[in-house]
Amino acid sequence: MNKNLTSVRGIRCWGAHTGVKSMRRDLAIIHSEVPAATAAVFTRNRVVAEPVKLSRRHLRDHRAQAIVCNAGNANACTGKAGAEGARAMARATAEQLGIDERDVVVASTGLIGAPFPTEDIVEGIRENVPKLSKKAAAGTFTANAILTTDTFAKEGFLEFEADGYEINLAGIAKGSGMIHPNMATMLAFIVCDIAIEPRLLQRLTRECVDESFNMITVDGDTSTNDMVVVMANGLAENPVITDRKDPGCQKFRDKLLELMVHLAKLIVSDGEGATKFIEYRVRGARSKKDARTIARTISDSTLVKAAMFGRDPNWGRVLCAAGNADVDLDPSKVDLFMGDTSRQMHVLDRGAPVDLDRNALKKLLRNSHIQIDLDLHEGRATAVAWGADLSTDYVLFNSVYTT
Repeated sequence: MNKNLTSVRGIRCWGAHTGVKSMRRDLAIIHSEVPAATAAVFTRNRVVAEPVKLSRRHLRDHRAQAIVCNAGNANACTGKAGAEGARAMARATAEQLGIDERDVVVASTGLIGAPFPTEDIVEGIRENVPKLSKKAAAGTFTANAILTTDTFAKEGFLEFEADGYEINLAGIAKGSGMIHPNMATMLAFIVCDIAIEPRLLQRLTRECVDESFNMITVDGDTSTNDMVVVMANGLAENPVITDRKDPGCQKFRDKLLELMVHLAKLIVSDGEGATKFIEYRVRGARSKKDARTIARTISDSTLVKAAMFGRDPNWGRVLCAAGNADVDLDPSKVDLFMGDTSRQMHVLDRGAPVDLDRNALKKLLRNSHIQIDLDLHEGRATAVAWGADLSTDYVLFNSVYTT
């Protein structure tokens, strides 16, 4: 059986059905047998769900020992009752595990504005904490219990060596709609048994999120509940990493980024109504910031996404989107390539249109994985973003989301 969360030393978990959702598991609990250095990145939406507010306070000391998440109700725009509901989730989890309430990270996902079913969820926590397990099936149950409109569970596991010590790193994620750079309606929970200083873990987590989850888009909407949480409990017993120059630090960062990119790509590939997974590569920018801004602007263009859905070789939309990024660029220097993952056609050569076979390009765009490369010839910085197309199914699905 594939390795997952439960393959990390000291991690137990469980995913259960409490009735908040009619047919699927809707409660996930992840527990570390010892307190863990914990880092988190939260949504930038100004409308913030109650579990996000609470978890921000709990993680001021960068330590946690458990994560509890419900699906089916976002607990956002729910007022004082919702705030009490989030605190009740933390209290019930802490009481059942015998840990400090402030060491519990709380998350929710689902419909915004619906009354929060506190009693049902708290009862579910009390019933299911005793079922926490290190069996692989428990990890799979947990991955499934955080889903909403997702069509499949999103998991990842990496095993690597750092400074001579074997390290295990695993994560789960959810996300399908309302996905947009700067954190979208997505959750990601990552656990590791490496020993690392908490504030350094926070810095590395932020950097890796910026290169992974903050480089994806499905529909351009950020949400109220989003978070990425990384727990590192130190049970690998390596010397504590306290500095970037410490042995193993760069290896850990590389693997953390690899796992986040893997989970981010799974989210995009499961975009609501999506028929295509699109990778946007920008190179030759003056700075990393410029490259990221351009890649993200193109990936979020409604016109570009619609063209990709229709297999329309309208490369002018890509260049127009790049110009909307509010980044200095010289269109007379730009090279543009479009196609699938095996072949890209050169459509713009130093700002001049290439005489190309549009039917051949249209044929390439029929594939489910599309790649668009833009070379600005302004510098050496690069960036990669990932997105989906904009389909008629997406419009239909979201026009009747609550009905």
